[in-house]
Amino acid sequence: MMSAAIIVAGAALVLLGLVGCIVPVLPGPPLGWVGLLMLRATPLGDGVSTDMLVGTGVMAALVTVADYVLPLWTTRRFGGSKWGVWGATIGLLLGLFIFPPLGIIAGPFVGALVGELAGRADGVNPWRSALGSFVGFLLGTGLKLAVSGYIAYAFAQAVIN
Repeated sequence: MMSAAIIVAGAALVLLGLVGCIVPVLPGPPLGWVGLLMLRATPLGDGVSTDMLVGTGVMAALVTVADYVLPLWTTRRFGGSKWGVWGATIGLLLGLFIFPPLGIIAGPFVGALVGELAGRADGVNPWRSALGSFVGFLLGTGLKLAVSGYIAYAFAQAVIN
């Protein structure tokens, strides 16, 4: 009975982890990893090796950090200023609450564009900066989805076997 509750709670965390890849307020990969860890504590968890737990834990930590760094890095790499970085961050948060789910994608782009236009930094192309923010967002989201998808696959595989 207790094992079943732990498995259901773990599955819920894995699913929340997948949702968290899109919704920025949820730490997607770490939530999924905790679900996998919970499965390991049950009789069905024999299919989850220690090596898999360590590997997925490291991957979850790395992509979580990368998700915060990539939009900043790509905005800068595409020629953006601190105004564009701040605009992208604010745009992401506003987009999440005002126009979900489209706002999550459009918010960073529009925010970086507005930030660059407001900052009027010399030599900065606001459209290019906005594109950089968007590319960083897509990269971070893609990496989180890949890791969370693998965690979900490992969880399902352990439960099925």
